[in-house]
Amino acid sequence: MPRLTLPALLSLLIAGCAAAPTPEPQPGAPPVAAPRAQPTVPPTLPTPRLATGFRTPTVLRVPGLEGVIESDAASLVRSFGNPRLDVSEGDMRKLQFTGEACVLDVFLYPLRDGGEPVATYLEARRARDGQEVDRVACVQALQRR
Repeated sequence: MPRLTLPALLSLLIAGCAAAPTPEPQPGAPPVAAPRAQPTVPPTLPTPRLATGFRTPTVLRVPGLEGVIESDAASLVRSFGNPRLDVSEGDMRKLQFTGEACVLDVFLYPLRDGGEPVATYLEARRARDGQEVDRVACVQALQRR
């Protein structure tokens, strides 16, 4: 007898997972309309910014970098020599200066709409393994004397 109860219980469990049948309409009752699907409306997208929109950059203010921050590209070349990389994208310009001690990436952005890009941020890392180093120390190591 226990052999028959297990298959019977399993079939009851499986039958319980089936979808519930739709109820039959009662004779004489008005027909029930199926629920209407709501029309799909695309979400309202934000108004795109104009390509000419200007955002004032954040300027890195660290003691010891006063001679580099807000310098233009020509001043940076006079201080560090010719850059290893000179990359422009939109109104941003990146100059990369290298030496035995470190690699210095200087990011230049205009401070006002239509202005000349100037150094607003920089990153410094060791030349041999890419580990972050002190920015001021790297600037001092790379500056021409």
